[in-house]
Amino acid sequence: MLSSFRKAVLSSAGHIRTFYGSANVCSDKMFVHRDTPDNNPQLPFEFTPENIKRVNTIIANYPKGHEAAACIPLLDLAQRQNNNWLPISAMHKVAEILKMPRMRVYEVATFYTMFNREPVGKYFVQICTTTPCILGGVGSDVILEAIKNNLGIDVGHTTKDKMFTLAEVECLGACVNAPMVQINDDYYEDLTVDDINRILNTLRDGKKPNPGPQSGQNNRFACEPKTGLTSLKEPPTGPGFGVRADL
Repeated sequence: MLSSFRKAVLSSAGHIRTFYGSANVCSDKMFVHRDTPDNNPQLPFEFTPENIKRVNTIIANYPKGHEAAACIPLLDLAQRQNNNWLPISAMHKVAEILKMPRMRVYEVATFYTMFNREPVGKYFVQICTTTPCILGGVGSDVILEAIKNNLGIDVGHTTKDKMFTLAEVECLGACVNAPMVQINDDYYEDLTVDDINRILNTLRDGKKPNPGPQSGQNNRFACEPKTGLTSLKEPPTGPGFGVRADL
């Protein structure tokens, strides 16, 4: 498909009018599936007995006749079971369980970027490079370069030992604690170059660094100011504050 197209038509008034359109720009991945030795329908996928129980529990949350609503959580469960990526055979298994056309499951899996349709490393490093992260702290561009240097890979690549995959993503919703990265399910925020190198080296050593803000002794619990609260310093007065007693 062409990235853009242009059509010129003659209007009723005799003027030339030009229309522009563009193709979908949502991902750098192909929307279609291409069989590979690691990802093809002949490779079986079955949920583990433990995950089958989870599947049944998830489906039970939805009304009878609307089991297809469980598609996203089942795909997520399949991806977690399969080393953080979603093969075509797992999509087929979800379609079979939910009695959905396979195409409907493909549509979900290709729409949401949370689903990795190609193998990724044990640690999937997603760095946000949206404007707040570029401007926050040392800037996400500096953190991105530090990650590349530490891992020896570029964006979209996986290390030779299959330990790390690096992806550049849009906003991950931790703007006030920028710059930040998401590694698997964990957020690491308030990053400096030393922080990201320490985090990656700790993971490489088989240990798990503490997630959340990495701002040293002044570590914030969530997104409060690093220097401490500037408002709401006193306990709330409780319901009815400021309400006249005679009303």
